[in-house]
Amino acid sequence: MDSTGTESSAGTGAEKDRAAASLTKATPAPARDPAPATAEAPDIQSHDTFVIRKTLSLTAGEYVVSVARPDGSEGEPVAYAREKRLSLRGQVTVYTDASRKSVLAAFKGRDHEVGYMYDVRDASGQSFGSFYEDAGASFLRRTWQVRQPGTMKLTGRERSRVVAFVRFVWEFVPYLEYVPFIWPYRFKYTESGKPLMTVTKKLGLHTRYVLEILAPDIDRRLAIAHTLALDALEVD
Repeated sequence: MDSTGTESSAGTGAEKDRAAASLTKATPAPARDPAPATAEAPDIQSHDTFVIRKTLSLTAGEYVVSVARPDGSEGEPVAYAREKRLSLRGQVTVYTDASRKSVLAAFKGRDHEVGYMYDVRDASGQSFGSFYEDAGASFLRRTWQVRQPGTMKLTGRERSRVVAFVRFVWEFVPYLEYVPFIWPYRFKYTESGKPLMTVTKKLGLHTRYVLEILAPDIDRRLAIAHTLALDALEVD
């Protein structure tokens, strides 16, 4: 060490550096919380088969729409609807889940030259499709016309003439006309003879439908809304 104390000053600086390094290791920076995952609505347009299950209470009927698994069981829920049994029929809102905060689609009947026309609208009120029962063709087998503007016009008809006849007689039996038809049935939807969609009511203790879509361009919201209407409008 010289008389100016240079070595001592250098030693003091080194000790400060070591102390700073030690402090940094002893108090690591706090870890950041991971960014919250964004909950996205299921992409229903990418699915072709859905299961619609209905449960009843004293005041309402509730529908849960799920993506069908390969074995036909219910998978991920993608839509929910609740129909008040004492309310005016012909108006149903379909939500993305049971919280009923986000509207997927809604349909409501209106007077039309064909009888009742049901317009299907999105959350903003914009119409993207419609459907109505073809009264003339429905005399022997119930027939529906489903319209998706600019894309396709589907004709849906009961496949079984026997079941259609039983349904026809059922409606004229006293008091049974107010009871939903319990026997399973199937509707086949075609355009120019080409099958594009089917709706099958399953036999069981609970009301259950299977919706199968064979054309990628069919709006799944329209198909789901129409399937719900087949049940909701069954007893008028």
